[in-house]
Amino acid sequence: MTGRQRSAAAALRVGGRDDELDQRLDDELTAFNTAAADGASTEPLTVRVTDETGDLIGGLTAWTWGSLCSVDMLWVREDQRHAGCGSRLMRAAEAEAVRRGCTDMTVSTYSFQAPGFYPRLGYREHGRIPGVPGGHEDICFHKRLSTAES
Repeated sequence: MTGRQRSAAAALRVGGRDDELDQRLDDELTAFNTAAADGASTEPLTVRVTDETGDLIGGLTAWTWGSLCSVDMLWVREDQRHAGCGSRLMRAAEAEAVRRGCTDMTVSTYSFQAPGFYPRLGYREHGRIPGVPGGHEDICFHKRLSTAES
C-alpha cells in the first residue's frame, strides 16, 4: 500500500486545541512552502510599545516570508487608542519588513475593528468576506512597500 492510498484503519478525530497537531502542521507546511519559494523561510516579527513602568501599551505580531509581510494581530490598550500608537506599531513593522527585503504587506481586520485605520496608512482594500463573523465583514488590505515611506 502506498502513502497515497487510504487505509481502512485511518482514524478521524475532531476536538479543541491540539498543540502537537498545530506544531506538526506548522513544520510540514513550513518545509513545503520553503521548498516552493526557493528557500525563503518564514520569520516571526513582533513590535511592542510599553509605558514608563513597563506595562504593555500595544503590540503587533506578524511574519515575513520572502517578499511578503503579513500582520496577524495589532492591539492598542484602550486608553491609548487614537494617540498614534497603532500607526507607530505599523510603521515600525513596515520598516523591519523592508529591512528584511519585503515589498508587500497584508493585514485583515473585521468591520467592527479598524477598517478606517489601514487606508490612512496607505493600505488599499483588496477584498471582503461578508457575513463573518455574525453579519460583519472580514476586510483584507494590501500595501506595496517598495514605494512606501517607512
